[in-house]
Amino acid sequence: MPLLLPEARERALLLTDVHTELHLDLTSTEDFGVEATISFRCTRPGASTFLELNGGKDVTLDDSPAAYEDGRIALTDLGETNKVRVAARMPYVTDGDGMTVTVDPADGERYVCAHTSMDITQKVIPCFDQPDIKSTFSLSVTAPSHWTILANGALTGREGDTWSFATTPPFSSYLFTVVGGPWVSVTWDEPYAPAPAGTLPFGWHARASQERELRRDADELKRITSACFQHFTTIFEPDYPFADYQQVFAPGLNWGAMEFPGCVVFRDQSLTQGTPTELEREWRASTLAHEMAHMWFGDLVTMKWWEDSWLNESFADFMGYDIAGVAAGYTDAWTSAAITRKPTGYRADRRRSTHPIAEVTDKIVDVDTAFANFDMITYAKGNAALAQLGHWLGEKDFLAGVNRHLTSHAFGNADLADFLDSLDSATDLDVRSWAEAWLRTTGFDTLRVTRDGSGVPVLTREGSRPHRLTVSAYDDSMRLVDSRDVHLGAEPVRLEEFAGLVVVPNSGDETFAVIRPDEQSWAAIAAGLSLVESHLTRAMLWWTALDLCESQVISLAELVALADRHLRKETHPLVFEGVTRVLAGPFKFGAPTAAVMRSQGEPGDIGAHLSVVADIARGAVEAGNPALAPGATLMLSRLSDDTDFLVAQLASDEVEQSVRWAAVHRLAELGDPSWIDAEAERDKSVSGHLAELSARAAVPTPEAKADAWARLMGGELGSHEFHAVGAGFWGWEQADLVHPYLTRYVTDGLDLARRSGQAMGDVIGDAFPRLPLTPDVRRELRAAVAAALEGGDAPTVLARAWNDALDDLDRAL
Repeated sequence: MPLLLPEARERALLLTDVHTELHLDLTSTEDFGVEATISFRCTRPGASTFLELNGGKDVTLDDSPAAYEDGRIALTDLGETNKVRVAARMPYVTDGDGMTVTVDPADGERYVCAHTSMDITQKVIPCFDQPDIKSTFSLSVTAPSHWTILANGALTGREGDTWSFATTPPFSSYLFTVVGGPWVSVTWDEPYAPAPAGTLPFGWHARASQERELRRDADELKRITSACFQHFTTIFEPDYPFADYQQVFAPGLNWGAMEFPGCVVFRDQSLTQGTPTELEREWRASTLAHEMAHMWFGDLVTMKWWEDSWLNESFADFMGYDIAGVAAGYTDAWTSAAITRKPTGYRADRRRSTHPIAEVTDKIVDVDTAFANFDMITYAKGNAALAQLGHWLGEKDFLAGVNRHLTSHAFGNADLADFLDSLDSATDLDVRSWAEAWLRTTGFDTLRVTRDGSGVPVLTREGSRPHRLTVSAYDDSMRLVDSRDVHLGAEPVRLEEFAGLVVVPNSGDETFAVIRPDEQSWAAIAAGLSLVESHLTRAMLWWTALDLCESQVISLAELVALADRHLRKETHPLVFEGVTRVLAGPFKFGAPTAAVMRSQGEPGDIGAHLSVVADIARGAVEAGNPALAPGATLMLSRLSDDTDFLVAQLASDEVEQSVRWAAVHRLAELGDPSWIDAEAERDKSVSGHLAELSARAAVPTPEAKADAWARLMGGELGSHEFHAVGAGFWGWEQADLVHPYLTRYVTDGLDLARRSGQAMGDVIGDAFPRLPLTPDVRRELRAAVAAALEGGDAPTVLARAWNDALDDLDRAL
């Protein structure tokens, strides 16, 4: 039973001073045991409340059978102080929602990880599962003797097969974790003067079969971690709040990473088999900084209810890119954000599901609604809004307000009003009006350049938000002439000094708004984009071109021609790889993204477009730029129709494993699946298993599609396996072959979602048929989805994904 907002409010007023003592027994492969003693105070003695525990059996309360129904344990006639003891057997899961078990195909080793988050911790332990009831946690774990156990608290000792951890500071239940298995580790003591020993234990951990990759990247991972930690502990006034800092590449995680206090977990695919591309290296650095920022934003100070999830995620997303640059040396992180992150926010803000960054509390009626709002409004748009806020306030005042917020609410909960109070104390600017304009509204502004009768450029705002941004002027050859800091409100800004020049608003990408250059400027940009010196400005202009295509201002053919003309000259790896990914999607094996060529393309044209992008990649490989080569090689292997080239990739043992799988996948997609078995035998890793599933789903025969479909909708796949099969199924040039499955995706997917939980509903939505289709077929698919949603009984998370898909279809049509 999902927790409702009125229930959460009532319980938060009732309970205080919560402490949880836990013992977990992970030795059985059938299920796991949990014993919990939870003490707390009650503000109204005699009242009743409940603990959540989802899926338990043999549940007892104080050694007697518990009053246990719909995932809730009744607690009645409470005293002023209370102590309850709960014991249960709990199921393992494979969908990443709870105590997730993974057997590594490389060596048969077993890993058990408590992947929790909103409304999930109750699938692992009994708890008060809401963010504004914090608890301390004291944990012991019995596990197989060759395992290592990691958890939120610092390890205090091991006796036999039982590991004991120190009591943690108070944090919200959704942040509890424990991970166990035969991890390989790289550990060190990080200097930190406020710690009693002057240092804190730090570590990176990975599956045993990933030891080679961990050792390969260990120095860089340690360097980034140390640099970010020393920077955060310098700019934030509250001390680091936990006793150690462990980071784990764990299997089965549904998110990219999760900010568990003292024990951050990353999706294990982040530790790439092959040499990471430059974009992957930057993503990993910014994600590492993002999760570390959460130790303060989210873990130390937590939102009261899920409408303020932006106080966690927007801040961490902003800090991730910013600190990856200023501390860890990834100085082009904002270039990556401009072409890969911010576009997801613009797309989300155009859909019916858009919502304010800071949503009104009463609209987040339950946790399922809240889960659906963990989206790119909260992450990408919120990140961009905070970047604009910092630019508007200035770094000094911005950090002063942030530190006031962190110190005032340490180990507690806060909301938007609290945050604005803290900012207000640090600046004379009207932060409340800014917040009303930026955080309480939906949509984004358009910044338009026009020319008056004398040729003077005029910058106007179509929208309602104040903007502080850089406007740059170029000559007709796109050489920078001058730049100007502009405060843009309701009144147009005349740029008299830029008369006759090419004008580019938001050239520093400081604000969240699309730009519409005047005709003279766009003609010069289209002719000379690759000549723009600033790679950040080039990234912003590439997104402008992509947005113009999605907005039907230019055609997909014109966009591909622009890439053909300018990407061949691109030397910056983040711009090159970022643009090609937004054009044609990821080249590893997750869910398809909203790549422009998939959303806008038609079957009759897509082959020619793919050939252009593949040839651009071939040119980058042949040019020998070592920074471009890894991403370009991967893209070429995933998109090329040159079977001789693809087979040659597989003939060399020097070719990276990720590239080998890209070639195998493309050969299978083109009708030659004969390479799959040998590659699966060669690569028995988790990544190899997922790549194999994806390649088999891509084979263009009715028999292969029928087999893949049975696996996809059979209910036996884990969430990562479902992603892989779904990604392979909708092949680039297979519209006719998969046509019968378009409506079956709706009916079968809805049936599977009704039998599953949040996580599977999310991945079913991610597996939406995103492939080049004719307008008539898009309308057919749209009608099927709309009909399924009319009944109103689609699970909340899937309904949200499908409504977004309807909007994307309408936009394409």
